[in-house]
Amino acid sequence: MYVPKRFKVTDTKEIWEFVKQHSFATLVTAEDNIPVATHLPVTVSRADDDYRITGHMAYANLQWKTFESVDDALVIFQGPHAYVSSTWYAHENVPTWNYQAVHMYGTPRILEKEELLESLKTLSDTYEKHRDPSFSVEGYTPKLLDAQLKAIVGFEIKVTEVQAAYKLSQNRNETDYQHIIEHLKKEGDSDSERIAEQMENRLEK
Repeated sequence: MYVPKRFKVTDTKEIWEFVKQHSFATLVTAEDNIPVATHLPVTVSRADDDYRITGHMAYANLQWKTFESVDDALVIFQGPHAYVSSTWYAHENVPTWNYQAVHMYGTPRILEKEELLESLKTLSDTYEKHRDPSFSVEGYTPKLLDAQLKAIVGFEIKVTEVQAAYKLSQNRNETDYQHIIEHLKKEGDSDSERIAEQMENRLEK
């Protein structure tokens, strides 16, 4: 990912919080030099700066077969994004787009059955813990669970490289920066509001 220096994020805690909050990711591999992508929820675990990504896809989704031949997979975590109009500046300029994104690279491997089951438990528990009543994989009947496990393929990626970019108008002067925040808040869509919030958060640091 192209990351200009002023938009680069290196704070591991900040990256960790971001991937946890935006864990519906895009997994990219290649087959015969042709990119293949799947959009799916993943679980990210961390020990110091060591990240591991786990997830699963349908057995019928043949992307999993590329895991045996690729050295690297790319997992993209996409945050909010918003258009920034050139009319929001106090001087002549061009329009742009603000966004937050994290790319993680690593070698994928296919999970064994017990590992896949544990991964499913972790994934469902993560998203069900605040619900009442909540769902748990352990609530499946053995027959249904066995059928589900046969219908999916689990994977783990040990992350070897992380690239993070927050393009939040850091290259603008204070006046333009504030104008952009004000206009984004008036746009009336959630992504624009979230980008404005992230921009305001940067002023408080």
